[in-house]
Amino acid sequence: MAEKRTPGMVDAELKGNTLRVYVYALKKRKVGVREVQRALLMSNPSLAQYHLNKLKDLGLVAENNGEYEVVGEVKVDVMRDFLRVGTLIVPRFIFYAVIFTVFAAYLTYVSTSYYNLIPVLSWFTVALAGAAAAFWYEAVRAWRSAPSP
Repeated sequence: MAEKRTPGMVDAELKGNTLRVYVYALKKRKVGVREVQRALLMSNPSLAQYHLNKLKDLGLVAENNGEYEVVGEVKVDVMRDFLRVGTLIVPRFIFYAVIFTVFAAYLTYVSTSYYNLIPVLSWFTVALAGAAAAFWYEAVRAWRSAPSP
């Protein structure tokens, strides 16, 4: 009987090339050994097979007729700042940045059109623009720290 793996154990084992294979499998949903080898520029198929089997042992993928499909999703250390939207993996800060940018743009439009009526809007616009800039900065920073498949 296989031992029960804790999230801490998965974090410890999911790093390096195994993490790259996991991120690639997350994006593609179903992958094969040769596909992983070619996509991640691995030296031979047995290396890709090793990492896929490691993911299988961790309970993150399941094998079906030579194809590996993601069955479990974990948020390891470097992946905590990301969300999966379909096949895209994007920093979660993107959503906040877009919302704050839209509000800042709207308030900019309103404050320039009706500035004499509501002068306090310019202060809110500056605050929202600052928050949007901070979220965009964090999103770009997270994107750069992402493991590349």
